[in-house]
Amino acid sequence: MSLHPAEVLIAPVVSEKSYGQIAQNRYTFKVHKDAHKTQIRQAVEELFDVKVLDVNIVKVQPKPKRRGATRGVRPGWKKAIVQLKPGDSIEIFEGAQL
Repeated sequence: MSLHPAEVLIAPVVSEKSYGQIAQNRYTFKVHKDAHKTQIRQAVEELFDVKVLDVNIVKVQPKPKRRGATRGVRPGWKKAIVQLKPGDSIEIFEGAQL
């Protein structure tokens, strides 16, 4: 499936763990469910003008939820952890205070 780079990356993942990995030059993104490692690598390199060394993908499983008697399921999603070349950084993550 051919995806435009802007369609591959949906949003950055904002969590304590993902911000802790920024010191190791690793950035975490929520990605399209059909995107593969090569598409993610090309999208990050094109959109942020950086060099990607490694891409790891994690499938976040759907979770059952309840609100009173109503039952439902939170949808699952795909997460990509991207390792950048030393010296490169992505500015959207740099402004956050821990």
